[in-house]
Amino acid sequence: MPVQQEWIFTVLQSYAYEPLLVYAIVFGLMIASGFGFPMPEEVTIVSVGILAYMGANPDIYPPPYEGARPILGYEAAAVTLLSVVFADMLVFMLGRKFGRPLMARPRIRELFGEKVMGKVNELMGKYGIYAAFMFRFTPGLRFPAHIAMGASHFPLWQFSLVDGLAALISVPTQILLIYHYGDKILYVFREFKIAVFSLIALLVIYVVAKKIYTLWKIRNKAIAGPNP
Repeated sequence: MPVQQEWIFTVLQSYAYEPLLVYAIVFGLMIASGFGFPMPEEVTIVSVGILAYMGANPDIYPPPYEGARPILGYEAAAVTLLSVVFADMLVFMLGRKFGRPLMARPRIRELFGEKVMGKVNELMGKYGIYAAFMFRFTPGLRFPAHIAMGASHFPLWQFSLVDGLAALISVPTQILLIYHYGDKILYVFREFKIAVFSLIALLVIYVVAKKIYTLWKIRNKAIAGPNP
């Protein structure tokens, strides 16, 4: 979990034994994420899964007092899933009501970017309502895409069904996997992150070394001068 995003887990952990407050915060974070604010959905989902795992293992993570109500895994998965789908539907309905006037404004189009909107329109034209499934997994496109889908007057029930199925695949599965296999799952996450960073470091070293070698060859050739 990136350092700049750890505050989400820190806030949720502070209220780990106050489920209603945690769910209210999760709901707010999902609304903010749905509207394109820099509050990564995945960080919130993983944080909820960790809290559920902590609550299910009081011998490892003792509660602050006897009888404290922990975050329950399946309950947390359901609440988070509903929050995600509701946030997407809210953006979709905003697009249905105000989408076309908004999209006609140069400042709004500039905010979304021509490249982004071009990709959104391309996917909508190619896949129709099923594009909502892909938009669920593309954070950079999701907010403008849901606005555009609402403005295009796709039926709400179709959007909710496709978006809900996509969310059902990704949201509760992550929470429940961490809830049941917390330490093992988090270990895999950490190892995967280390492997990715190691690969990136090796690529950077390779590129820099190749650049230095190329410059060295050019320099030596220049010093040697043209062949007689």
